[in-house]
Amino acid sequence: MPNSAAAGAGASVAAQEAIANAIRASGAIVSVEPRDFEAILRKTEAPLVVTAQGGVFTTKYYYLTPYKGLIFYTRTETPLLLPPKTELIAARKIWIPS
Repeated sequence: MPNSAAAGAGASVAAQEAIANAIRASGAIVSVEPRDFEAILRKTEAPLVVTAQGGVFTTKYYYLTPYKGLIFYTRTETPLLLPPKTELIAARKIWIPS
C-alpha cells in the first residue's frame, strides 16, 4: 500500500507543475490597479477585454486585456467604464494562476 504522505507530496508537485504549465501557456499576467488598467485601454483604439463577475458576499468584476505581448489583469468592486470601441468577451470565470 502506498505511503499517504508520499502520495500527498506527489499530488502537490503535480498541482504546482500544472500551475507552471498554465503560466507558460498564457505568458506573463500582470496585475494592475483599475485606474492603470483603464489607462492601458485608452492606449488602444479598439481594445479586447475579457470580463467575468464573481464573489460570494459581494460582486467582484474581473478584467483581462492583452497589450504589447503581456496580459493585464484587474479586479474591481464596481464595473469599469470601458472605451466605446471595446471588443468585449464575457467569460463565466477568469482564473489567474498564483
